[in-house]
Amino acid sequence: MVFSGIDGEFPLKVFEMKLRVRYQETDAQGRLHHANYINYFEVGRVEMLRAAGINYRDLEDSGVMLVVTEVACRYLRPARYDDLISITTTLEWARGTRIRHLYHVRRDEELLAEGHTVVAAVSPTGKILRLPPWLRYEPPTPLSDAL
Repeated sequence: MVFSGIDGEFPLKVFEMKLRVRYQETDAQGRLHHANYINYFEVGRVEMLRAAGINYRDLEDSGVMLVVTEVACRYLRPARYDDLISITTTLEWARGTRIRHLYHVRRDEELLAEGHTVVAAVSPTGKILRLPPWLRYEPPTPLSDAL
C-alpha cells in the first residue's frame, strides 16, 4: 500500500511543530514533567508522518505497526507551564526493519531537551516486518566516507 502518492523513499526529513505546555503536564514546581518529553517525541513523530501524507491509523490498518525499541532524552533546561515550545523531529535513517528519529525541544532558540527514538515495524501479531519502500530513507554517504 502506498500513501498519498508517495513514490520512492519517505519524502520528509525534518518536521517542526509548536505546542503549549499544559498545566496537567507539569510537576509540583510548574515544570514540564520529564516523562512528557517522551510523549512530545511521539507527537512529533506521528505529526511528521501526517505531514508526509501518512495517517498513523491508516498505517496500522495496512498491517504495519511501529513499536518503540529504544528511547533516550537528555534534559538541559526546564520547560514551564504555558511555555510555547517547538519540537523538531529529524529522520536520521529508515532501513531494514527500523527507523531512527532525532528530537530537539526548544523555547524560542533555547534548547531544552534533545533525544532520539528507534521504532521497529511489526505486524499486528508482532512479527518483524521490513519497512515498506515509502517509509525507508538512507542518508547520503559523505564523500569522505565513500573514498
